[in-house]
Amino acid sequence: MSQELSRRNFVRNSAVAAAAMAGPAVLPALGQNEKINMGWIGTGGRGYYLLQRAYDGNASAVNVTAVCDTFSTNMNRGKDLVATRQGRAPKAVADYKEILNDKSIDAVVIATPEHLHHRMLLDALAAGKHVYVEKPLSHTIEEAQEILKVSKTSKSIVQVGTQNRSNSLYQMAKTMIEQGIIGNCHYTRAFWYRNALPTGAAAWRYSIPEDLSAQTADWQRFLGPASKREFNRARYSQWRLYWDYSSGIATDLMVHQTDVTAFVMGKGTPSSIIASGGVYRWTENDDRDVPDTWSVLLDYEAEKFHVNYSCYLGNAKFGYGEQFCGNEGTIEVINRSTLNYYPEVFAPGMNENVKERKELTITIPRNDNLAVEAHIRNFLNAIKGKEQAIAPVRAGFDAVVAGLLSVVSYREGKKILWDAKTDTYKRA
Repeated sequence: MSQELSRRNFVRNSAVAAAAMAGPAVLPALGQNEKINMGWIGTGGRGYYLLQRAYDGNASAVNVTAVCDTFSTNMNRGKDLVATRQGRAPKAVADYKEILNDKSIDAVVIATPEHLHHRMLLDALAAGKHVYVEKPLSHTIEEAQEILKVSKTSKSIVQVGTQNRSNSLYQMAKTMIEQGIIGNCHYTRAFWYRNALPTGAAAWRYSIPEDLSAQTADWQRFLGPASKREFNRARYSQWRLYWDYSSGIATDLMVHQTDVTAFVMGKGTPSSIIASGGVYRWTENDDRDVPDTWSVLLDYEAEKFHVNYSCYLGNAKFGYGEQFCGNEGTIEVINRSTLNYYPEVFAPGMNENVKERKELTITIPRNDNLAVEAHIRNFLNAIKGKEQAIAPVRAGFDAVVAGLLSVVSYREGKKILWDAKTDTYKRA
């Protein structure tokens, strides 16, 4: 099988593919060996995790000089982690603009609720900061359009936190598909299944800290552009459950999967989207807005490509993954840590090489942690001019458009059509 990929070749060719995507960044802002002064905006669950990954995978390149959070407990927890890992405590503030006004800070990480990304990102670009912003890029289509427009004239590096692009298994899958290992691929099935208890983190019913109160949390800064209301502990801690701050499955889970599918398959935005689902599992004494059951069909009609997406928070049997179904074989990546390759059973008229292809499984423990560390490293290297950001604004825009248009489709009960030439949509 001279043209087939062995286990060894998977790794080698993936490295080559990654190198090909990495070119000199537009802005070689710092010397090759200098640490980058960073501010951390949001040190709650995700922000704290990103701090850990920054130190575990990139300690020699980062110098965190300031942390920010609207909840004092999160702020102090982030401050303590930095002090422990760096040997000195950073400045700790509740107002992110204090970080942006600090001329000594080169880059910021934005790991806040979704509805705050837009304003914080634009403010950071206006302040001349490089930005690592968690996905989704924005909370609305209009916000995404404005970010895309502004970023085109900015000299700052922006990395969107869709870290699957930096996952070695997805890079392997991309290389395999480009080399024709599964033949032509017109169909991908993506899914994310969890069995989330009503009080479990997987349903975003995170435990509410005992010390969370109107005195320890800056409620008005948390609300930002969202509808004004009285302080609410559940909304502050479990914000992914409410339309005011999040789109739930569509922008927390699905965005990762439509983005990495586009990355692996070399696609942009779908031309049409139709969504269905609802709040089916928890209906009594529950004020959540966002669905726990979600199905979306995405068509890339000009490219003859289709994505079938599904998510349910009441059964974990099939886990998380994407299945790239080619005419000559299937590649699936499961739980971000295992890649399986299954050749099609040979039939007359198929490529003769299909006869010789063998099934293959590769598992890499802790691979999501490694991917996040690599994603941060790519961001830092892009700032130094050594690479290009693997998840720039345009990629984040395409990813969030798919998620947000599915929400429009669901809430209006209509099929939505996207015009990639004008970056606008209409109802079918």
